[in-house]
Amino acid sequence: MSPSSTGPEDRYTAAPFVPDGAGLDALRRAAAGCRGCPLHRDATRTVFGEGEAGARVMLVGEQPGDQEDRQGRPFVGPAGRLLDRALAEAGLDPADAYVTNAVKHFKFTRAGPGKRRIHKAPSLRETTACGPWLAAELALVEPELVVVLGATAGKALLGSSFRVGEVRGTLLEREIHGRPQRLLPTVHPSSVLRARDQDREAAYEGLVADLRIAARALAK
Repeated sequence: MSPSSTGPEDRYTAAPFVPDGAGLDALRRAAAGCRGCPLHRDATRTVFGEGEAGARVMLVGEQPGDQEDRQGRPFVGPAGRLLDRALAEAGLDPADAYVTNAVKHFKFTRAGPGKRRIHKAPSLRETTACGPWLAAELALVEPELVVVLGATAGKALLGSSFRVGEVRGTLLEREIHGRPQRLLPTVHPSSVLRARDQDREAAYEGLVADLRIAARALAK
């Protein structure tokens, strides 16, 4: 049996790396050494969530992108900048949100000139492996509302049958990792960027409309 087949990453769970009773800063430090699945092998670093415990809204995306992987911060690439603009337009201050991803390492393939790193969607097994980090973040932040950005985040929180098109813009109440939680699913901002030129403005307005529902829910 090869050494790689007996490593902790082959168990596909981050649970052994999540310290009990830790605050967000300690969790972030511990996550830097996570070997809970094989994605750590190719990624530059772990990209943990950012924001304060007690933030009223938590935004959960899919995984870090190329720029997030290089900088070690979530939502700092083009999709993050678009999300900040949409949040502000919807009446939500990005600075007041806790932002994170369902998966904390960048999964990619290499293609094209210079073998550019191209985003590759994480598998359900990889998303599940990273679940203990997201559960710990939810327990510490205790947000009033979770905005679910896209299908991968939705499946991580609501199960493999989740379809963003069926429930986007709808306030849901579910038990998530043992605690009651309000959630609002919408599309991931990267899907707006991928839309055809003639469709992009409508896609953006749809995202803003969903986020306005989140803002109204928090205002009540």
